[in-house]
Amino acid sequence: MVPLEVLQALAEKTPSKIVLVVVDGLGGLPNPATGLTEMQTARLPNLGALAGKSVCGLIDPVGPGITPGSGAGHLALFGYDPIRFDIGRGALSALGLDFPLQANDVAARMNFCTIDDKGVVSDRRAGRIPTEYNRELVEELRRIKIPGVQLFVETESGHRALVVFRGENLSDKLTDTDPLLVNHPIKEAEPLTPEAKHTADIANTFSREAQRVLKGKHPANAVLLRGFAKHPAIPTFEQLYKLTPAAIASYPMYRGVARLAGMEALTTGSALADELATLRANYANFDFFFLHVKYADTAGEDGDFDRKVRVLEEVDGLIPGILDLKPDVLVVTGDHSTPAPFKSHSWHPVPFLLNSAWCIPDNLPAFNEVAVRAGSLGRFPAVDGMSLMLGYAQKLSRYGA
Repeated sequence: MVPLEVLQALAEKTPSKIVLVVVDGLGGLPNPATGLTEMQTARLPNLGALAGKSVCGLIDPVGPGITPGSGAGHLALFGYDPIRFDIGRGALSALGLDFPLQANDVAARMNFCTIDDKGVVSDRRAGRIPTEYNRELVEELRRIKIPGVQLFVETESGHRALVVFRGENLSDKLTDTDPLLVNHPIKEAEPLTPEAKHTADIANTFSREAQRVLKGKHPANAVLLRGFAKHPAIPTFEQLYKLTPAAIASYPMYRGVARLAGMEALTTGSALADELATLRANYANFDFFFLHVKYADTAGEDGDFDRKVRVLEEVDGLIPGILDLKPDVLVVTGDHSTPAPFKSHSWHPVPFLLNSAWCIPDNLPAFNEVAVRAGSLGRFPAVDGMSLMLGYAQKLSRYGA
């Protein structure tokens, strides 16, 4: 891994352009009925042809065997060591929603969920309730009052929302209340330091009050709190890489992680055609584009193999339109794997493709988890992807004498 300080010293401002397409949850596992992964099953003629003209490999977002969260996976792709820059998801959600997070605030990502009459979680996502219903429930939760703290509750999207605690002596050193599995009760937030006990008590009070307020609602009758975080401070793309970056993402959390890195979060629609139109309309104004595709991850988490295949085929349809813009570097990869048979994020390495006029092509026959094992990039840390993008875009000066 090249230290950020070295990249910062070598980075040069040039007119070349980089497009990074992140297919959330890209990697998969074989379907037991066919022995083929989602990527192997999907018809990907454009990505297959591109793999023949590119360099490819596999990336580990955090490290071998470690299952990454989406925030960590994206930060790694942006060149930030996710171990060094451990940023809670609550802060990313707040930034994505343009919430004015103050220095001492503690934010948490919130899932609406379904519990039974014994308090056991039967659905961690409350059937993926629509955003409109989420807004109604948020209005209910805003009635909660806890002495000594201000509460802010905001809708994010679908079953996801944001809660922010504002007050004195708050800490983000807490464990999550999400058990991460069904048929388990909601956990208590536990303080990781003695100073965090006050905040843990507040979080647990909010969790209990949310169950009281939502009692009788269906399917969303409780909440799970994840990723307690304060506002982080990290160097931006302009400071590190001398880039003028833009993000094309409809989902708030990913707009948040992009803003954290100093990207301008462009207004776009949720369909892939909308994101491509946004890329075209803004192509002259920036030299780095992060284009996010959410729905492969959603399908993987739902265990819907066929739907994930369809999303991947939609992504394949984007490729000619992106290539028409003639980016100097085009990368297609994912922030983590979300295999449909696994129904969750996983530790499996993620396919990585880099296309540039300066490539010695790998001549691979396809773009999938198995084919890219033969690629010249091998298996490497995701955090090194940024130096590869900068190098192939000729944005790094020579190192050493």
